[in-house]
Order: sequence, then structure tokens, then C-alpha cells
Amino acid sequence: MTGDMDADDIIELLDLEPLPEEGGRYRVHWRTKASNAIYFVVQPDDFSAMHRLNHAELWHHYLGAPLQLLLLDPDGSVRRPVLGVDLRAGQRPAVAVDPGVWMGAYPLGPWSFVGTTMAPPFDPEGFELGDRATLTADYPEAAAEIERLTRVEKP
Repeated sequence: MTGDMDADDIIELLDLEPLPEEGGRYRVHWRTKASNAIYFVVQPDDFSAMHRLNHAELWHHYLGAPLQLLLLDPDGSVRRPVLGVDLRAGQRPAVAVDPGVWMGAYPLGPWSFVGTTMAPPFDPEGFELGDRATLTADYPEAAAEIERLTRVEKP
């Protein structure tokens, strides 16, 4: 039964740690030469900062509130999928993000417990944190969301 759990319970039970630069709490729970997977919890006072990766990433919803994703494609288009379980409302339990797509996310409630899987596995050399001014200039229609999902200073 998970109805009595909250973000602090999940953070403690899964021994999640702060995720440098990006934000939220995480733990790598599986890694091979071919792939890796993490648990990730984000609360309303935090967010997954705009970043891009050199490999595809699959996001999965586990528990809690839906997670609002902001995806900025290299062709200039903007997508706003919601990671969650309410399929009739357009939410999806998994969302794939292609390499080179800027991504950021925030919970649409008190907390979201999600995970991501990458193949090949995450490589710190393939991680780039987004710059607010540059992203806003390139994607002006998403300026307010970009401001919300970028940090003035690194956490």
C-alpha cells in the first residue's frame, strides 16, 4: 500500500541523494555497459533543470503527482507532455526524449516519483545544463517555463 507514503518516505526508503546541477533527489538503481536506470523524486520547491543529453532517455511515472515536462526540440518546436497515469487527460506513463532535446520538469502536485532509463548509460560528458538567456532567445514561446526551469546559480 502506498497511500500513506510521501516524498520524504521515498527519499529515505530508497536512500535518494540530491542530484547535482539538475535538482531533485535520485539514486542509480541499475547500471550495465548497455544501459542504466535511476529513481527520481521532485517536490514543488525544486525541479529538474533544463538540460540535454547525448543519448535518448525514457522517463517513467511511478507514484505521486503527474510531472510536467518541457521539451525543446532542435528544430525549434516546443512540446509539453505530462508524465502520469490519467490517460484520458492525455498523460502518459512513459515519455521518450531523443538525444539533443532540451528537457526540464516540475511536479503538478506535492511530489512526483519517477524514473529514467538511458541506453547507452548516462555519461557526465554527455550532460549539458541549459542557459536561461540562450534558451529563452531560441525558444521565446516557452520563456516563462524556461525561467522556472533554469537556475541563476548552480544548486
